[in-house]
Amino acid sequence: MGGVKRLLVVKRLAHLRHLTGIELNPNCAGPGLHMSHGKVVVSAIARLGAGCKILSDVTIGGQGRYDMDGAPQIGDRVFIGSGARIIGNISVADDVVIGANAVVVKSITEPGTTWAGNPAKKVSDKGSYNYLNKE
Repeated sequence: MGGVKRLLVVKRLAHLRHLTGIELNPNCAGPGLHMSHGKVVVSAIARLGAGCKILSDVTIGGQGRYDMDGAPQIGDRVFIGSGARIIGNISVADDVVIGANAVVVKSITEPGTTWAGNPAKKVSDKGSYNYLNKE
């Protein structure tokens, strides 16, 4: 990306961050990302898969000030409830539901499950399909 074009993109993102409260860096999310409300912070080195849905007041980031130890890698079609915290160099499998106010500090390797609590524990074998495909 050219210098002037990059500067314009960065400026536009800063303006949108100010208006919405969503801090999201370029190229960190796959296609189809849906954020219902503001106050969402995603680390610059975190990755979000395709078709994820994130509700308000969610933090996805590393443990250190500059994320030197890595940041979360979120799979495809993951639903993240309000107030959830996903912290550290961890991964989250595809089709997972992370409940409201859950604190995830360990990798979730089992796809199609639901996790809740602090620290997050598996509470169901039902995945994200019903959360993402409401009619």
